[in-house]
Amino acid sequence: MIFCFAMTTSCNSENSSMESEIIPPVTNPSLELPTQSKTIKYLALGDSYTIGQSVCETCRFPEQLKKSLKNLNQENNFSLEIIARTGWTTSNLISAIEQQKPVTDFDLVSLLIGVNNQYQGINFNVYEKEFPELVNKSITLAKGDKTRLIVVSIPDYAYTPFGQNYGNPNSISTEIDRYNAFAKSYCQNNGILFIDITDITRKGLSEPKLVANDGLHPSETAYALFVERLLPKAVGILNK
Repeated sequence: MIFCFAMTTSCNSENSSMESEIIPPVTNPSLELPTQSKTIKYLALGDSYTIGQSVCETCRFPEQLKKSLKNLNQENNFSLEIIARTGWTTSNLISAIEQQKPVTDFDLVSLLIGVNNQYQGINFNVYEKEFPELVNKSITLAKGDKTRLIVVSIPDYAYTPFGQNYGNPNSISTEIDRYNAFAKSYCQNNGILFIDITDITRKGLSEPKLVANDGLHPSETAYALFVERLLPKAVGILNK
């Protein structure tokens, strides 16, 4: 998901399939997506939570979201580009965007970043400076339209077997709350959509199926729950 640790996983297992159950794509009969003549372009920015560390390629949430959108109207075509890697901080993501220079005509952009700033003990003021920078870069990539951007809250890895044995779980949660509070406040003050999925990940100890087999990252099941919250908002964006 986020970062690599030697005991249970490695960066080389980023997209390994470890899920035992097949999760059907999210469907919602009340949602409609009209046929569009052009390919609908989705860009997902982030770290291991976006690339889907320790789950299969089609299990990560951007792929599940794309499939769920496609299921609303099979006539539509979708493309998905992902700029994310396990271990990336806000600084890493900024550098990657600047190096890769993606096009600026995406219909939908999601941004989920920050856990590695916390995990690596980077001063919080770096996030305070670079999160807004990433939001602005994301808006530029979304045709310059801030209403095409979805910011996703940071999951809480304290509620995983790894998190329970790494440092102080309560401190991890407190720090994750600080990051999410800043991101949510910034988004609310600037008219940007913020979706909170942290509570889903905080069920990881009571509902082990929400944690991937590495004992750290969200599972396919958890990502499906993310998509349940993201899908209606994504449909609203694409119906503008």
